[in-house]
Amino acid sequence: MPRPVDIAALRNEYTKNSLKREDLKADPIEQFRFWFDQAVQTEIREPNAFILSTVDRQCKPDSRSVLLKAFDLQGFVFYTNYESKKAIQIENNPWVSLCFPWYDLERQVIVYGRTEKVSQAQSLKYFMSRPFGSKIGAWVSQQSKVISSKGLLEAKWKEIENKFKNGDVPLPSFWGGYCVKPSSIEFWQGGKNRLHDRFRYLRIEDNEERWQIDRLSP
Repeated sequence: MPRPVDIAALRNEYTKNSLKREDLKADPIEQFRFWFDQAVQTEIREPNAFILSTVDRQCKPDSRSVLLKAFDLQGFVFYTNYESKKAIQIENNPWVSLCFPWYDLERQVIVYGRTEKVSQAQSLKYFMSRPFGSKIGAWVSQQSKVISSKGLLEAKWKEIENKFKNGDVPLPSFWGGYCVKPSSIEFWQGGKNRLHDRFRYLRIEDNEERWQIDRLSP
């Protein structure tokens, strides 16, 4: 029998980099772009994956991995089924957090903001860029609903595949994108002896184009 893992003894020293105030861009989206490009160039797995956290009507939290599909000065965009558990929770409370865990770089970025649905035209443009199988999958899955077996999904997939095999797959009315418009963004760089570098950009309410930058204690 293998020995049980001593979880308390699992630790790494973070020594790859540091983050200084003078190194930061004035705008957090530009800083995110700089770090995101580095994550892509480093070839870490799924650099656009993030943990999306929402709350239900009882304020109980939910978290799941989601893929970022676009970002700009307006915010961070992802796509989903509008009848899914996450979408229902977002309809009830549009405030969410995103966490990009770039472990190989000893970094993470945490975004806190309010969600808004993107236009149908934007959702359609992205949907049409997806592979055929992903388009069919969007039609098949009643996301977050209880099902009796995977065979049911596979049978539905074949049915929808056959339905659209001779033409374009249309955008489902229940599927589309959300844009998370940030009110704060934190950049975290691991540091030696757990003296991590943390900087938070906080949007100045009377001027949406300006941000207050503060160093946070680790």
